[in-house]
Amino acid sequence: MSASRTARERARAELTREITDTARRHLATAGASGLSLRAVARELGMVSSAVYRYFPSRDDLLTALIIDGYNDIGAAVERADAARDRGDHPGRWLAVCHAVRDWALAHPHEYALLYGSPVPGYHAPRETVAAAIRDTVVFGGIVADAHRAGALHPPDIGPTPPASFGGDAERLREVIPEVPDDIVARAVTMWTGLYGWVSFELFGQFNNTILDRAAAFDHNARCLAGLVGLTSSHGDRD
Repeated sequence: MSASRTARERARAELTREITDTARRHLATAGASGLSLRAVARELGMVSSAVYRYFPSRDDLLTALIIDGYNDIGAAVERADAARDRGDHPGRWLAVCHAVRDWALAHPHEYALLYGSPVPGYHAPRETVAAAIRDTVVFGGIVADAHRAGALHPPDIGPTPPASFGGDAERLREVIPEVPDDIVARAVTMWTGLYGWVSFELFGQFNNTILDRAAAFDHNARCLAGLVGLTSSHGDRD
């Protein structure tokens, strides 16, 4: 590879980063639906046609932001999980729960882009899927590891999943392998319960109601762990 080609590639990568960084700042003021390539170009002191060479449409820019966001939160979850002892399944779950909340509080507008209201007229392409499931693979892996180790002791509560859930469970076993349907169903409740709490907190639903949100969140995460039987934790958050 020639030196000039390498320099051009570095320059392109740097400008791409500047465009996406500027677009993230615009999410805070205009929201995803108000994101404008022309406004981004203006802030960068570029003509809009130059930005279109990097991102042909607003949707292409949104896709880049979405992939970056999913990869960022996915990496945070992976780091949190990797830092725990592999046999401490409850501790791993608590660690990744806190990683999700910490990332959301540090990146509220990116979280809203990923998990808030859909952007009108935007349809995420298949290329977002690999990034979007990075955190889910970690969650599913914790439950599957605990199941294989015989460390799941689910309480005898609630009804069994409906027969129609069987096909869903089979698809979900791509990320929660070798786990029976009832545990898969409970794991989905854990997963949605985690993001439901974070969304409520981030979008103001707990205002004037829950004051010590960090402690309440930790309690909620432990309750969710108990749903599948991850109850014997020595893995309190550091």
